[in-house]
Amino acid sequence: MYEIFKRKDFARWQAAEELPDTSLCKAAQEMEGGLVDADLGGFLYKKRVARPGSGKSSGYRTLISARIGGRYVFLHGFPKSEKANITKNEQKALQFAGKLFLEMDALVLSKAIKSGVLLEVHCEQDH
Repeated sequence: MYEIFKRKDFARWQAAEELPDTSLCKAAQEMEGGLVDADLGGFLYKKRVARPGSGKSSGYRTLISARIGGRYVFLHGFPKSEKANITKNEQKALQFAGKLFLEMDALVLSKAIKSGVLLEVHCEQDH
């Protein structure tokens, strides 16, 4: 059983784009099955997510810090049409932040959720 979280900034962007949590659940589920668009190193992955009502080609790119089979943290998202990629500096910053989120123990994770730094994504697990 894996856990899925999203950073507060990601959640704000997600709400503005009207991207449902089910899309995040589907992305994590696909990653469980080995479908990753790019491994950027340092537990940072790029994953395309479909725009509601259309396909992945006109959708979003999300950057996820993940321990496949364990914890997934959605860090950053953007429309594919807006920019092709993140900069090396953005990548390093996301790798650093993601590593911290992945290494949090239960107590620290609980505090991060209570303070609103991270939000839990609830999925209907059918596996």
